[in-house]
Amino acid sequence: MFNLGDHVVCPGHGVGQVFSVETKELNGEMKSFYIIKIVSNGMKVMIPVDSKDGVRGLMGNTEINGVFELLQDHNVKVDQSTWNRRHREYTLKVKTGSLIEIADVLRQLLLLKMTKKLSFGERKMLDQCKELIVKEIALSTGSPEGSVSEKIDSLYT
Repeated sequence: MFNLGDHVVCPGHGVGQVFSVETKELNGEMKSFYIIKIVSNGMKVMIPVDSKDGVRGLMGNTEINGVFELLQDHNVKVDQSTWNRRHREYTLKVKTGSLIEIADVLRQLLLLKMTKKLSFGERKMLDQCKELIVKEIALSTGSPEGSVSEKIDSLYT
């Protein structure tokens, strides 16, 4: 269980902060919900406290190191299928909320960007993945977002 003020990750929304815990009646049953304020846009979301995949804590140093190892590995085959098929696969990975899956999508898009022009949807997905990763790593490590972003950019220049 998370406490008020804890930073958590909501799959599909990004990093948020537990704003409150509320109890509401749902189908005649009382259920508790986290009210989470998303850091990037101020949106508030309600997630059931007992949800198995509703929210997770911020990643630790081991997972963050794994993300940077994954991003440094450029020796992967870039998916050359149509942009809409790639976009569908990438969206499914991002919705898992896994930082590793999101980093894999970011890596694929950054490598693809080095060989051709990305579609509007791919550029938007690249920006979204980068923002999700940067915000979580910055909050986890206490680093400024700018330095995390520059570290990622330096891997692809």
